[in-house]
Amino acid sequence: MKREYWIILIVYIAMQLSSIVGIPGMVFLFGYLGLNQGLVVPYWLIFSFTLALIIILFLLRKEIQKPGLNERSSSFGSSAIWAVFGVFLALFAQTLAANIEQLLGVEMGSENTQQILNIIESLPLAMIVSSVIGPILEEIVFRKIIFGSLHKRLNFFFSALISSIIFALAHMEPQHILLYSAMGFTFAFLYVKTKHILVPIFAHVAMNTLVVVIQSVYKDEIDQLIRDAERIQNFIGGFL
Repeated sequence: MKREYWIILIVYIAMQLSSIVGIPGMVFLFGYLGLNQGLVVPYWLIFSFTLALIIILFLLRKEIQKPGLNERSSSFGSSAIWAVFGVFLALFAQTLAANIEQLLGVEMGSENTQQILNIIESLPLAMIVSSVIGPILEEIVFRKIIFGSLHKRLNFFFSALISSIIFALAHMEPQHILLYSAMGFTFAFLYVKTKHILVPIFAHVAMNTLVVVIQSVYKDEIDQLIRDAERIQNFIGGFL
């Protein structure tokens, strides 16, 4: 793997761990300045994710004009079609995986998603992290670097499987490993199909934005649907 790729992985991991020091530091700073300390977390996320993205894009500056897996990327029109289709493909994969998890007894809903929604509710500007910056970083790290490096040595299935499991575990919700792995496979497929990292980036950004907007606008209705589904599941389970 290229030296720049190793540095990018270190930057990404450092960003994920930066809150250990950064948040207490901002709590002190906000307290000293008399600012609302309840906004420390969203502001730190915006700062750390933005800084990481700037550093990573700088490290990749020589590759920005290159397609990704090889020099024969799909045409602009084909890539655009796959990018739009990829959004629906990702939503389908997410829904299918969620239904399978439910059949396996995994509780509906994601604690990670709920935390993100709470952060956005306290500071709407934080949506830029969950909907734009976060997906861009994840596609660069998990698809371009990890999957791309594995795909040079392994076939698609094993490359996507390994990178998708790492992608799933990175979200710290092992109970939803099937859900996140399904997303990882989908974005890896889009990357291989078009050979351009911008395609899975677009699909990931669009999907995250759509999910966040829907769950923010229809939060109460979705919570009620989840409670109803869990009651039905428990009712059926009583007869098995």
